[in-house]
Amino acid sequence: MHRLLTMRRLSIMFLSLFAVATAGMLTYQHFRIDPERKCARNGQWYFAEEGRCVTPIYIPEITKRAPGVTREEASRQRNAEVYRLEEEVRREKARLAYEAAEQRRALAEAQKGQ
Repeated sequence: MHRLLTMRRLSIMFLSLFAVATAGMLTYQHFRIDPERKCARNGQWYFAEEGRCVTPIYIPEITKRAPGVTREEASRQRNAEVYRLEEEVRREKARLAYEAAEQRRALAEAQKGQ
């Protein structure tokens, strides 16, 4: 009687399956885990969807506020600046309106005197 699964064939199948599994794990390690570790060593983040390293952006660079300043404090400071600028504009408009009224008055007096 001739057996299909002899010890020799089972050994070859097991070794083949082991080799394929090992190659798969090494490939996964090379293409998935090693780039992530390399990025971490360089102080970057690994963007898995695109498979590339990206540099994290410091939040104060984006928001233009000083490090350690909360959003509320920064908002209060910006609002104070806006209020100051609005007050300057209001005063300038009032000054210009006063000057225009003075000029109109002077022109009216000059026209009466003629």
